[in-house]
Amino acid sequence: MFGKGKAALGFIFVTLLIDVIGFGIIIPVMPKLIQELTGATLSVASSYGGWLLFAYAFMQFICAPIVGNLSDRFGRRPVLLASLFGFGIDYLFLAYAPTLAWLFVGRFVAGVMGASFTTASAYIADVSTPEKRAQNFGIIGAAFGLGFIIGPLIGGLVGVYGTRIPFLVAAGLTLVNWLYGFFILPESLSPENRRKFEWKRANPVGSLISLKRFPIITGLIASLVLLYISAHAVQTNWSYYTIERFHWDERMIGISLTVVGLVMAIVQGGLIRVIIPKLGQERSVYVGLSLYALGYFLYAISTQSWMMFAVTVPYCLGAIAGPALQGIISNTVPRNEQGELQGALTSLMSLTAIFGPPLMTNIFYLFTNVNAPIYLPGAPMLLGAVLTVISALLARRSLKKAILARAGTSVEATG
Repeated sequence: MFGKGKAALGFIFVTLLIDVIGFGIIIPVMPKLIQELTGATLSVASSYGGWLLFAYAFMQFICAPIVGNLSDRFGRRPVLLASLFGFGIDYLFLAYAPTLAWLFVGRFVAGVMGASFTTASAYIADVSTPEKRAQNFGIIGAAFGLGFIIGPLIGGLVGVYGTRIPFLVAAGLTLVNWLYGFFILPESLSPENRRKFEWKRANPVGSLISLKRFPIITGLIASLVLLYISAHAVQTNWSYYTIERFHWDERMIGISLTVVGLVMAIVQGGLIRVIIPKLGQERSVYVGLSLYALGYFLYAISTQSWMMFAVTVPYCLGAIAGPALQGIISNTVPRNEQGELQGALTSLMSLTAIFGPPLMTNIFYLFTNVNAPIYLPGAPMLLGAVLTVISALLARRSLKKAILARAGTSVEATG
């Protein structure tokens, strides 16, 4: 299996890349589409945008552990293909949505089918040796980075011809992705490593409870949760913030996200394979979280467009933290439970996305509407910085406990 690892990682990378391109295409036009359907101001539209992401995340939270357990039972390939096909149909649905309510219906459907990254994470764990998992998990970030180089740029360019056009392009690319996977993507989980499907382990609560069997990683998971929440300060608000602060149009939003994607791809697709082995996973967590916090703060206080591009460098360098944390967590779990673990982590990500987007977009609304107590469009980024600092403190505490636990085990073994 590991001899075929590089080829398999190449397959999964291309699959995820096309998937992210489809997602990235629609980002620059979402604020304008919501405004067209509702007649609302940008400030109000941002709140609707947060609730649309809430709808997607809520359904993914419910369905991700089911998908993870199904991939442990039937293999990664069929589950991943079903997810991609569902996303393609969803984009077509959104392209013709006549009202805001139909956008919500589409987001619910997408959440049900949103299993591609859950299954991809398990796939990567299948074909990676324990010492290479942290670096190989970085290809997810690299796919995100490259996808956001191409996707938002296409979205920004074709969005000038109509807010619905990017959804049609996204549908086409996602269905091409499905065809690619159908003919090219091999199975990664051998029959002897599969296990029976159990409903008690395939629900969001049961999936999260199962993490209690690995007490050493609970603090790290808490750190990861805060990291996910803080990420929505930028991910959810980028379009609204840059339109409000700098009066960017769809084209400029697309270009800016392309730059973010390029830097992210360089970090997670290349630098991460040098930085994590050199610093070690633990130190990579601390350095990455510190850079994230700095990036959020600098985004919040930026006053000119060029500053957003400059701050992207330290912000994206912070991306070494996520794969390092995920690698530490993954190495504590047996191979035949990787699907369950990744399903549980995706459920956590979705749980934070249930609260993160409405939290951050409503903070944006609170500080940008006509009745705002103080005009501060960067407020969500400042909150992101605070949450990231707390995440770093939790990670430090948890890793110290893990080191003491290993030291105690070593003493007992030598004794």
